Amino acid sequence: MSRTTISEHGDTRMETEDTKDAAGARGGLRRVPPWIALVVATASGALLSVGAFLGLYVRPTSDDWCALWKARDMGVLGITSDFYRTQNGRVTNAFLTGVLYSDGMRGPKLLPAFLILALGVGLFLLGRTALRSLHRAAPPAVPLVAAAALVSALLFFAGTRSYQVLLWAPATISHTLPAVIGVWTVLGAVRAARGGVRRARAAAVGAALLIGVALGMLSEPFSLVAGVFAATVGVLCLPRFGWTRDRYVSTWCAAACLGLVTGLALLYTSPGARWRRAQHPAEPLSAASVGETFHDWWRLWQTIGGQWAYLGAAAVGALLGLALAAGFREERAFELPPRRLFLVAVLLPLPLIGLAGLAVVFGLRSGYGDVGWTYARTWTSFLLPLLLALCAYGAWGGYAVGRRLSGGARPAGRVAVLVAVGTVAVGSAAALVQPVHALTTSTVVRSVAWDRQNARIRGEAAAGARDVAYRPLLIGGLTEPLFASSYERDWAAQCTATYYGVGRIHRP
Repeated sequence: MSRTTISEHGDTRMETEDTKDAAGARGGLRRVPPWIALVVATASGALLSVGAFLGLYVRPTSDDWCALWKARDMGVLGITSDFYRTQNGRVTNAFLTGVLYSDGMRGPKLLPAFLILALGVGLFLLGRTALRSLHRAAPPAVPLVAAAALVSALLFFAGTRSYQVLLWAPATISHTLPAVIGVWTVLGAVRAARGGVRRARAAAVGAALLIGVALGMLSEPFSLVAGVFAATVGVLCLPRFGWTRDRYVSTWCAAACLGLVTGLALLYTSPGARWRRAQHPAEPLSAASVGETFHDWWRLWQTIGGQWAYLGAAAVGALLGLALAAGFREERAFELPPRRLFLVAVLLPLPLIGLAGLAVVFGLRSGYGDVGWTYARTWTSFLLPLLLALCAYGAWGGYAVGRRLSGGARPAGRVAVLVAVGTVAVGSAAALVQPVHALTTSTVVRSVAWDRQNARIRGEAAAGARDVAYRPLLIGGLTEPLFASSYERDWAAQCTATYYGVGRIHRP
């Protein structure tokens, strides 16, 4: 055997070893995204667990005082009638309030845990359904859990009013619960569509109509946001555009829109809503008011854009996309929808979210004046679609980058992408630690002080006192009793006195 032949065989062995090393490196890097996702899921799950546990330390404040005595003295139907006739016309809101407060504060204490669990599970199932619709037989579980957990944590803790969004029942009933209901309603519609059973589809359409009516009398901001999205999807999914084979999606969206409009009409024409508009007359529509509405809308998005942690939704989506790309060799690539539909799906969500946000700001300004846009608890209605859109963009980008870097020897590029995405995702979860810690401290400290004061007031009331001292215990930017300049205008103080069975309360 010649020297040349020996040299060629040696080179062949060296190339084979290099190929094996490169394949091993690629295989190792493919296993990294699920591990990063596990860290994100664990951190987000821990934060959500704290939020759920904090529900046990929730104590009455602001609207709680009125809800407590009305649910106790009027019952569920009584408080529903009261809301419709004298408060705001939100029949569904009143009914849920009566049910929740029927056993005192037990319901409001358990509601945060329910919201966290229902939203997290709903988002996980929604993501799994979306991936299966793209012919992914076994979506990666850990990245999906991480995405659902981090999006939920960002929704609850990244904003400026975490207490109101998660722990204060009057706000969560009006602005957080509708989003949860919306997620599960969409899941039911998709399940009926995939089943292909005519009766199931008819039931889903009927449910969309009824749920739309209920949501219209539950939350005006969410109804506006849901109406914008449902109307757009319903038009785009008409069979004439060639993106659907039947009218099920359009019919379902039309039923949802009809239900929302019906619910809003019942609310708007109610005696309670007319009374509320009389107390807070809306300013006449003019060029100046429209300009101020756009200015408020811009300030709202400046506030949201100032929270960099929201980028974690895109980062965790990218982790999901990278995990999907890692399994590309084992499973066939996604069958993407037609090009026009794909472009619409990519380009349309953000303008729709912006339009929905503008509608919410306009409604808030009409009802609460120039400070209406600062009611951050109402932002949940369009923040959840925003976070879901960011997550979807991240998944699309992560999958595209992962596919591009999967071929050839590009370990440096893959490492750089993993480091960048992992840093943002983990950093986003870490950025929520301080808000959760502050929320925990304020909630627990207030609960201790409230329990002590509650025991004293109940003792004095039992002894026959008719005028008791109450020290306001502020939390979450909410109104406490004795906030008004005169007692006659202090509805919180009057509700507190009624709750304790005394004639009046005063400051110590």
